[in-house]
Amino acid sequence: MRNPLDPAKLNAALEDVHSAGMPGLFAEVRDGDEVWRGAAGVADVATGRPVTADMRHRVGSITKTFTAAAILQQVESGRIGLDEPIGRYLPKLVPGRRGDAITVRMLINHTSGLAEYLPYAYPSLKAFPALADTGPESLDDHRFTRFDPAELIEMGVTAPAVGAPGGTPGVYSNTNYLLLGELLEHVTGTTAERYITRNVIERAGLRDTGFPDDPHVEGPHSRIYEAWFGMIDPPRDYSVYDMSWVGPTASLISTVADLNRFFAMLLAGEIVSRPSLAQMQHTVPVVSQEGKTIDYGLGLHPVEAPGQDTFWGHGGTVWGAGTLAMIRADGKRQMSVAVNLQRWNRLDSSGKPQPHPIDDALATLHRVAMYG
Repeated sequence: MRNPLDPAKLNAALEDVHSAGMPGLFAEVRDGDEVWRGAAGVADVATGRPVTADMRHRVGSITKTFTAAAILQQVESGRIGLDEPIGRYLPKLVPGRRGDAITVRMLINHTSGLAEYLPYAYPSLKAFPALADTGPESLDDHRFTRFDPAELIEMGVTAPAVGAPGGTPGVYSNTNYLLLGELLEHVTGTTAERYITRNVIERAGLRDTGFPDDPHVEGPHSRIYEAWFGMIDPPRDYSVYDMSWVGPTASLISTVADLNRFFAMLLAGEIVSRPSLAQMQHTVPVVSQEGKTIDYGLGLHPVEAPGQDTFWGHGGTVWGAGTLAMIRADGKRQMSVAVNLQRWNRLDSSGKPQPHPIDDALATLHRVAMYG
């Protein structure tokens, strides 16, 4: 049964998220040819400047879907073998037996067993993702640090493995996607960011999507506020930040309209071929950074939805910014939502995030957006 868009309900759901404590958020929902865009709250808590639905935003790990699509394009061209060992291409970055055992596919679906580099680049996140003893200090220390991806990769590769290559459940690790960025550069002769821009972003006709050239977000955008589980009070603005700490894993800037356009074209077979899309939708169990086991494909995963329909997409967070994009399997219904506050939940003594009214309000917004 088709549930047409209800602007009044969608606007009310947005306002409820803002009322629950989110400074600002904006979204676009599509159903066939129908399009709704909305925004609620402020882009700057100091001035009261309102958010608008066309703002550019740091979309975090949604970048991984773009990077995975770029890799699949190179698989289609024959330059990369999906089940070839990464050591064939990057022997210096993943040497020896691990380089022989870890395949390109294992990097894309997080079953490589390579550890997350973040706790080593950001020492105050040493307990990540077990957060009880972590602090936000190094977020400020590294605001303008220019990281070398090879050094970040070395941190992940030399850290204790989190699993055997190809073993499941896999463990979500940004180290995998930094390696994929280096792989793209190796086979194309240009940086991953330039290749993805030319062959994914421009192919999809995304006018407001791109990788940052410096710590700033160009164009209309919101300030983004990090609470770090109540340890930063009031939440601090991290909209100016050098994103070399994530590169082709999570540095992309986009809009909710561009994200919906990208995922619609991806599922229509217009970014990669339909056989490649089928590979992207073949999932394995993976433990997320929040400690939950999810089904994960090649830069794409089914999103939990309160109903019988299957939605595909990806979420993303960076310091202060969060985004979720999803599309129904038939390509008809879509939702992209951006928020300008992260880690609003406080932690209990065991390090577990406690419920917050924002959680329920966001769940309601997602339900209204997906089902009316």
